[in-house]
Amino acid sequence: MPHSIHHEVSFEASPKRIYQALTDAGQFSKMTGGAPAEISAVAGGGFSIFGGMILGRNLELVPDQRLVQAWRVKTWSPGVYSVVKFELQSEGSGTLLVFDHTGFPEDQCEHLDSGWKTNYWESLTKFLD
Repeated sequence: MPHSIHHEVSFEASPKRIYQALTDAGQFSKMTGGAPAEISAVAGGGFSIFGGMILGRNLELVPDQRLVQAWRVKTWSPGVYSVVKFELQSEGSGTLLVFDHTGFPEDQCEHLDSGWKTNYWESLTKFLD
């Protein structure tokens, strides 16, 4: 299995709305069914989501366009971080989200791939409805 994950997902919402859901702790918590979230919306700022199970730091933030994060699961070995990138592209009245996740422990690929689909894309779709 590849050591990277690539998804392209369409949403019936503006890039601004998607960006806000990913970078605002209150909206992220609502999106994920009430899971505790702390998110700094500035480059270099940290985040802790899903009650501290996922931790990291924002590497790059371009409002309504791009979010790049150093991202890790709490149970990974100390100092192990991966990189996630969310690219938001206008698609008619909606958004095409182009997502890439690289640099994670190789044995985590299948688990992470399904987790992005369930915990992010399905949750985000429900949240936006």
